[in-house]
Amino acid sequence: MDENNTKNDQEGIQPEEINPEDMPEVQADADSAEMHKTMHLSGMYENWFLDYASYVILERAVPEILDGLKPVQRRLLHAMDELDDGRFNKVANIIGHTMKYHPHGDASIGDALVQLGQKELLIDTQGNWGNIHTGDSAAAPRYIEARLSKFALEVVFNPKTTKWKLSYDGRNKEPVTLPVKFPLLLAQGVEGIAVGLASKILPHNFIELIDASIKILQGKDFELYPDFPTGGMADCSKYNDGLRGGKVRLRAKINKFDKKTLIISELPFGVTTESLIDSIVNANDKGKIKIRKIDDNTAQDVEILIHLVPGVSPDTTIDALYAFTDCEISISPNNTVISNSKPRFLGVKEILIESTANTVQLLKMELEIRLHELLENLLYASLEKIFIENRIYRDIEECTSWDDVIKTIDKGLDPYKPQFYREITTDDILKLTEIKIKRISKFNSFKADEQMKNLNDEKAQVEHYLANLTEYAIEYFRNIKRKYGKGRERRTELRSFDTIEAVMVAAANQKLYVNRAEGFAGTGLKKDEFVCDCSDIDDIIAFREDGTFIVTKVADKVFVGEHIIHIDVFRKNDERTIYNMIYQDGRNGAVYVKRFAVVGITRDREYTLTKGTAGSKVLYFTANPNGEAEIVKVALKPRPKLKKPVFDFDFSELTIKGRSSQGNILTRYAVKKISQAEAGVSTLGALDIWFDDSIRRLNTEGRGRLLGAFSGDDKILTIMKSGHYSLVNFDVGNHFDEDLIVIEKFEPEKPVTAVYFNGEKQFYYLKRFQIEPSDKKTDFLGDEPDSKLISVSTDWLPRFSIAFDEKLNNKAIDDLEIVASEFIDVKSFRAKGKRLTTHAVRKIKQLDPLPYIPPDEPEKESGQENEEALEHKEIELPPRDRKPHGDDDAKQMTIDF
Repeated sequence: MDENNTKNDQEGIQPEEINPEDMPEVQADADSAEMHKTMHLSGMYENWFLDYASYVILERAVPEILDGLKPVQRRLLHAMDELDDGRFNKVANIIGHTMKYHPHGDASIGDALVQLGQKELLIDTQGNWGNIHTGDSAAAPRYIEARLSKFALEVVFNPKTTKWKLSYDGRNKEPVTLPVKFPLLLAQGVEGIAVGLASKILPHNFIELIDASIKILQGKDFELYPDFPTGGMADCSKYNDGLRGGKVRLRAKINKFDKKTLIISELPFGVTTESLIDSIVNANDKGKIKIRKIDDNTAQDVEILIHLVPGVSPDTTIDALYAFTDCEISISPNNTVISNSKPRFLGVKEILIESTANTVQLLKMELEIRLHELLENLLYASLEKIFIENRIYRDIEECTSWDDVIKTIDKGLDPYKPQFYREITTDDILKLTEIKIKRISKFNSFKADEQMKNLNDEKAQVEHYLANLTEYAIEYFRNIKRKYGKGRERRTELRSFDTIEAVMVAAANQKLYVNRAEGFAGTGLKKDEFVCDCSDIDDIIAFREDGTFIVTKVADKVFVGEHIIHIDVFRKNDERTIYNMIYQDGRNGAVYVKRFAVVGITRDREYTLTKGTAGSKVLYFTANPNGEAEIVKVALKPRPKLKKPVFDFDFSELTIKGRSSQGNILTRYAVKKISQAEAGVSTLGALDIWFDDSIRRLNTEGRGRLLGAFSGDDKILTIMKSGHYSLVNFDVGNHFDEDLIVIEKFEPEKPVTAVYFNGEKQFYYLKRFQIEPSDKKTDFLGDEPDSKLISVSTDWLPRFSIAFDEKLNNKAIDDLEIVASEFIDVKSFRAKGKRLTTHAVRKIKQLDPLPYIPPDEPEKESGQENEEALEHKEIELPPRDRKPHGDDDAKQMTIDF
C-alpha cells in the first residue's frame, strides 16, 4: 500500500477524497454529532433579548417626551416636510418617501399616518380617511391625500434648531427629535405596547393645554383632565394625574327623544357605533334590558335611536344601558415616556411642565440664532458700506497677488475694526471681493443706513425678548391660541357619575316561584306558586314561620327553609319597607309585637327575629313597602277571669326599630287568632328629596340642594333653556335634560315669569303663566324656531333690568327696570306675552325679586256661631305685605347681546 501511494505521488496523482454523502454510515454519525451539540443560551438571552426589548421600547412603541412622537410618526412628519409645497400629496407617495427613514413595512407607516390624520391637528386630509365614530377604515393609500397643516408648519419644524442623525442605512439624515413648541404629546394622546412596558396617554384639550402652559410660566397652579374627540361624558375623579392606577369613567350621551325612544348622540372614547350596538343587543338577549329595535342613523354625527318596549321606563333603561352595555366604560391611563433615552413614568402635570420648559428653551434658541444672524448681517452691511464709501477697492489696483489683495483690504479696514462685535476674518474679506462693479456703482448710502437701522431695531427687539423670555413665551402661547384655538373647545363634558346598582335597573326577565311547604324557591318552579317578576341578578328574602329569615341570590331552584310565610325580591338599604310582626316567644311564652326594617345583611346567612327561644312562632306578619301601619284584631283563647278576650292594636303606636330588637309585649295570654281590622297608612311621612347638580340626579342622602318634602302625587317642576317645561315625579331614578336651568318642587298656584326673544316679531317679550299639569314636555315659547329664552324666574315678584344699545339706537337711553307683576297679568303659557320695548337691547339682567308674603288665611269663627252667621259675616283680607322672599331655588340667567 505504501509503495502504491508513493508511486501515485511521483506521477502527480492525488489520493481520492472520500465524500461523506457516498458513505451513509459516516453521514449518520456526523448528523448525530451535530444534533447532540450543546448550545449555551444564557448569554444569547441576556444580550439579544435585552437588545430587542430596548429597541422596541426606544424605537417603536413609546413616545419621546420632548416632541411627543413615536419614531414612525416623527419620520412621517419629516418626510412630509421634505415633500411639502403647499399642495396635497398622495398618501402612497408619502409612505414610499418615509420608507427611506423607517426600517419597517408600508402597512405600519400607513396606519400611523391615518391615525395622525384622524386627530385633525398636524395633517390636513382629503378623501375618505375613515370614521372614528363607526370604526370604518380609510380608503387605500392611492386614493387619499394629505399635507401638513399650517399649525404643524409653524409649531413643529425648524431646521436650525433640529438635531440630526443618520438614518438606518446611513444614506439620509433624520431628526433625533423635532423642535415642537407645543405640548403635542398631551394634545394627541398615544397608546403603545412594548416588551414588558406599555404606554397609554389620554388626549387633552388644545385650549386648556395652552392655558395651563401659561399658568406654569406665571407660577400658578392648574388642573388638567382628558378631552376626547368623540365627546361623551367623563368622570375624572380618579384620574390620578394620568399615572398608573388611575381610572377614567366614560359614558355615552343619552337623551330621551320621547317616552318610547332614546337617542345616543355621543360615544365613549374608543367605542364605535357597531361595538356599542352589539353590546346593547347582547344585553337585550340576556334580558338585562328590554328594547324593541335599534336604528343607526350615524353619518357625520352619531345618532343611534333605541326604541323601547311599551311600558318600560326610559329613565330606568338609561341607567341599565350604563350598567350592562358599552354606554359606560373605564379607561386606565399609564403615562410612560422616553426621556434621555430611558423610559419614565410621569404625571400629566410633570409632562406639561417639561414640555413648557422645552418650548421656552426652543424659543430661546430661535431668538439667539436670529440675534446671531442679525449681528452677522449688520457686520457685513457695515463692511460693505465702509468698503464702498471709503473706496478701499481702489487700493487693490496695484496689488500683484491675491495675498496682497487680502492684506490691502484688511489694512484699509483697520481703523474701523473696534466698532465690530468680532474680529474680521479672511472669509469676510473674500465676500467683499465678490461685490460686483454694478452694485458698487449703484450703491445708495441712504438705503444702506435705512437697512442698518431696521437691522438694529430688530436686534433691539430680539434682545428685549431674550431679556424677558417668560413674557415672550406667554405671548407665543396666546398667539397660538388666537390663531388655531377656534373650533377646538372642549368636547367631553366633565361630570361626577353616580354609582348605578345593577340590581336596581336590570329588567325583570324572570318569574319567581315558591313552594312554601317544602321550602324551595326559584325561577324554575313553574308548577308552584307565582311570587313576582325579578331579574336573574336579584336577591330574594324569605321569612319563615319560626321567626327566622334568609337572603339569597335568585336561582333556578334554591332551598330557603320550610314553612315560608313571606318571600319577595330584596332591595339592599331599603329603609322604607317596614315589616310588622307578632310572634309568640317559645311554646307557652308571652306574645311580642315589633316593627323593623331589613337594611344591611350578609347573603346566605340565617337571621333570627325572635328572642331565640325554641318553639317560637310567628303569629302575624305583613310587609309594607311605604311603612304602612295597620290595625289588627287580637282574639285570645278563653280562660277564667279573662276580662277582655278581644282587643285592637294599632301598629302606628309602635316605634320602628332594628331587626334584632325583641319587640314589646302584646299580651301574656295565649292568642287564638289575629286578623287585620283596618288597612294602614304610611307612618314615615314625606320624603325629603335633594338634587345633586354635579351628577344631575335626585337623591335622599342629603347631597346637593334640598328640593323639599314629597309624598303622594307631588311633582317636580323642571324648566329647560330650550323653552320647555315638564312635570316629573320624585323617583330618584329620573334623568334630566342637559339644558336644565330650573328644578324645584311644583306649586300649582305659583306663576312662572319668562323673558324671551320672539323670532317672528324680532322683539323681546315678557310673559307670566301658571304651569298646566301634563305628562308631556311643554313648549312655552311657541313654534317659531328663532325664538329663544333669555331669562326665567319662579319668584312671585321678579324684577328685570334692561340696558339699551346706544350705538344701534343712535342715542343714550336710561336703563329700564320692570316689575313683572305690574307689567303683565298671569295668563296661559300659550299667550305671546307683552313686548318689553321697541328699542335695541344690549343686555337683560334678572334682579333680586321684591319681598312677598302670601295673604293670611281668614280665621274661622268659634263653633258657637251658626252657619248662617258665618255666611253673612264680612271678612276683611289683610293687605299684601312684602317681605324678603328668600327663594334660593330660583335660577338667574343673564345674557349679553
